[in-house]
Parts: sequence; C-alpha cells; structure tokens
Amino acid sequence: MQSPPIKRLTQNLIAEIVEKSRRSARRRQNYNFHELGEKVQRFVNVLQPGTYVRPHRHRRPPDINGFEFFLVLQGELGLILMNELGEILQQERVSATGEIHAIELPEGVVHTLVALAPDTVMLELKEGPYNVNTDKEFLDNFPQEGTPESIELVKTWQSYFD
Repeated sequence: MQSPPIKRLTQNLIAEIVEKSRRSARRRQNYNFHELGEKVQRFVNVLQPGTYVRPHRHRRPPDINGFEFFLVLQGELGLILMNELGEILQQERVSATGEIHAIELPEGVVHTLVALAPDTVMLELKEGPYNVNTDKEFLDNFPQEGTPESIELVKTWQSYFD
C-alpha cells in the first residue's frame, strides 16, 4: 500500500495563491490541504484589502466541534465579533508580526474578517466534513457579496483598525 504524498506549504505555493487572490473578483482565494469529506478541514486563505466576508457563524451537529482557528502567516487582518443582531462586540487585530498571531473562535460566534494588509495569508483549521449547505449561517441583515453596500461596509470596518 502506497503512503499518501507529503503536502507542503512552500513560498512558491503561497505566491500562486496570492496571485489568484489578486485576480479574484472576491479578492480572496483558498487552497485546501484536505478533501471535502475529511474530518479535519485545513486550508490556506489569502485575503486582499477590500474583500467582503459576510458576517456568519458556524453551527455543527452535537458530535462535531464547531470551533474555527485562524493563524496569520503573512500580513494582518481584523477580526470583528458580533452578536446575533450584527452589533459589534469585539475587535481583534491578528498579525504575522504583531502581538496576536492566531485566534480560535468557539462554535456559534458571529464574525467577519477584514484584510488590513495586501497578501494576508492565514491557515484555517476547523472540524469537518465540509458541507456547502450548512458550513456557514449568515446574518440576514448584511448585504450579499458584490453589492455596493458590501463595498461600503468593508471600508467602514477597515476604518475601525486605523
């Protein structure tokens, strides 16, 4: 029986993901190290300033831990925590070079991310398997991606970290 290949996160791979994020209309790009059905989701997410991450939370079945772990490898992001009404409760600056490098959110915490530096690279970990229909529970009172309202909202959120 052949062993699975060793997977590496190299500078060349990061450069490829960064370039894709720059060309993406969403201003971000994922690279999965996991297969969608695997028990542990592990992926690199590259965010560019201006990307809109619609506020959401993760809820999992009782036998799955709904945590989400972010480790910033390059750049800097703002993490905004909210209540169910979308009111901001807390802001965290997470950076490859700052005081906080990583943060873990427990299940059910409403959050969004703001890229504070170009080419921000983070490693995300959460329990799977991934299900596109149930992975995120979005707050209805926030705009859809790609709308003028979402663009203005990102500018407002970025200003909180100036």
